[in-house]
Amino acid sequence: MSKVIKFGANRVWRTYQGGKLLDTIEGKEVPVDSSFPEDWIGSTVEARNVGREHISEGLAMVKDEKGKSVPFRDLLKNNQEYFLGKKGSEVRPLDDIPLVKYLDSSTRLHFQAHPTREFAQERLGLPRGKTEAYVILETREDISEPYIYAGFQRPPTREQLKEWIETQDIDSIEGCFDRIPVKPGDVFLLPGGRPHALGEGILMLEIMEPSDLAVRFEFERCGYEIPEKARFMDRGIEIALDVFNFDPVTPEKTDAEFRCEPTELNSDGQGNRLEELIGSDQTPCFTVRRASVMGRFERKEETFFYGIVTDGSGKLKIGNEVVQLERWERFFCPAGVTEFEYQSDSGMSILECYPGNT
Repeated sequence: MSKVIKFGANRVWRTYQGGKLLDTIEGKEVPVDSSFPEDWIGSTVEARNVGREHISEGLAMVKDEKGKSVPFRDLLKNNQEYFLGKKGSEVRPLDDIPLVKYLDSSTRLHFQAHPTREFAQERLGLPRGKTEAYVILETREDISEPYIYAGFQRPPTREQLKEWIETQDIDSIEGCFDRIPVKPGDVFLLPGGRPHALGEGILMLEIMEPSDLAVRFEFERCGYEIPEKARFMDRGIEIALDVFNFDPVTPEKTDAEFRCEPTELNSDGQGNRLEELIGSDQTPCFTVRRASVMGRFERKEETFFYGIVTDGSGKLKIGNEVVQLERWERFFCPAGVTEFEYQSDSGMSILECYPGNT
């Protein structure tokens, strides 16, 4: 079996519209926006879609050694130490694996907030919250000013927000935010508790804790109304309001709070460069790096990662094994692979998503 595992498309139903660019990536003849705007890359997490519990969604499928299609999660369990490595003296658990997605929006997403890990553990009895990060990959040509909302620039009181949610006064809710402009290459970290919404016309890579917990405080988008059970994590509005971080993030502080600048880890001066986009000093939940390749780039790593080719093409060489990599392809490199080499004559860029340190 190949040391590197490539993933095919794993589209997941969501409550908003998008996915036309994902259709294009998959080579579909007539790309369209639909209710499948996300591709969960190598996911070991099942989606939580109220009303669709009878449909298994989210888990990535791969071929095992016998050519049988099996959940990637099950393949990992068969040789967990090789694939995931150790954390201290123990084999790294499956819930250390970040959830990585392509997300392609054709409309502004619902206003939402996610619990922190501490809140999930203490109040929900669950191991993970949902701190998340965005790497902006492309924006649609017909969107002149792509943006995100992040954090309350003008926070309401708890009582105001409760009333606005109950009456669905979206204009008042939206008035709490300023648009934060985005462009390809931008990187943002959204800690649990911070309300947010992704603007329309953005293709991004989303990296997050492996959960699907969300407080959705806007109930209707594109003619679809979120079922009551799916709005507040099935807990009620008072617990949902406890999730929110109401501390103001003033306009002059939004970049410092959410935007991440790359840090160069190493460079050979010949076009090969490794940058850290999100590090352990910013969140314990995951690490994101970007490898820029021109020629041959030798690497050594001690843990597993997901790789996503965001520009160019090339090869990944592990011993005698050579894996061809094209733009938009995604793969998993096991912890048992400690030395490898990227190769590209024309240039290649790869986002690498690693587990966190806790």
